[in-house]
Order: sequence, then C-alpha cells, then structure tokens
Amino acid sequence: MTQARERLADVVDDARVNHQPVYLTRRGKRIAAVVDATDLEALLRDSEDLADLRAAAAARAELDSGETAVLWDQVKADLGLIVD
Repeated sequence: MTQARERLADVVDDARVNHQPVYLTRRGKRIAAVVDATDLEALLRDSEDLADLRAAAAARAELDSGETAVLWDQVKADLGLIVD
C-alpha cells in the first residue's frame, strides 16, 4: 500500500496498459486491485451474463426434475403487470 500510494499514477497506468490487475497488498496479503475501467465493465457484463446462464440452467433442471412450469401470463398477472 505504501508503494502504491507513492506511485499511484504508475500503478493505474500499469493496470490500464497491460490489462492485468495490479494487486495491492498489506502485510503480504492482497487487499484490493486496480483494474482498467474498460476491463472492469467487461467483467461486470460477463458476470451478469453468467448469472443469467446459471439461472436458466437451474430452471431447466427444475423442469427436468418434474417441477410444473408457470405460464408467463400467470407470472405477469401475479406481478400485477396485466389487468384481467
């Protein structure tokens, strides 16, 4: 942390140019990372996509195990998105 504080601009440039995280440590343990903003945005987007894929796989597994599907119109009605 002390070195990072002293050369923050270099740490940020290193992460930005090399597209690799620069880990900040305290007493030899990683406590934070500096990453390029564009890389972080891509990671967050990919993380959301992965969460969606996992949810879809879980839903398919429920159907495969015999769970009864809920019709989309019923879901909308339960959420008050359609009026009868």
